[in-house]
Amino acid sequence: KVEEVLTDGRQIITFRNGTKKEISADKRTTTISFFNGDVKKIMPDQSVIYYYADAQTTHTAYPDGLQVLQFPNNQIEKHYPDGTQETVFPDQTVKCLYSDGFKETFFPDGTVVKVKKNGDKIVVFSNGQKEIHTVQFKRQEYPDGTVKTVYCNGRQETKYSTGRVRIKDEEGNIILDKK
Repeated sequence: KVEEVLTDGRQIITFRNGTKKEISADKRTTTISFFNGDVKKIMPDQSVIYYYADAQTTHTAYPDGLQVLQFPNNQIEKHYPDGTQETVFPDQTVKCLYSDGFKETFFPDGTVVKVKKNGDKIVVFSNGQKEIHTVQFKRQEYPDGTVKTVYCNGRQETKYSTGRVRIKDEEGNIILDKK
């Protein structure tokens, strides 16, 4: 290896395989440039930034345990110490996976999808409409107060904001229409 100390105080160590290690004058920042194009930078706060040249991906590890991956398509993943993962996609959709199994997805149009650990799903649209999907039923709640529920056996129940209730059996026959 070859060691150089520059006039500004930086130290550069060059290894036989082409890897270079540069230590800042204040000895607080270290940059290692590997022969394959990867670059590892250790910052004064002890965060580590690693750039993978082949994948064009940057992985930053912070002292508090947060890890951030940045991909060439502008997708960003954050892995938190508590197990939570957050992914921001190129279209600005944000998906959060929590350590307890709960999932949330925020779409650019304002739609939010929440999935509980048991699989129950709640979709809230930007216009105020809401859908609830469970093993027992699928329900649509409209902004005007109308609620339509389809049960797993095929029975349908619609409660209108006017107070009207209509129930259909599994074949679609109206069995109750109370106005």
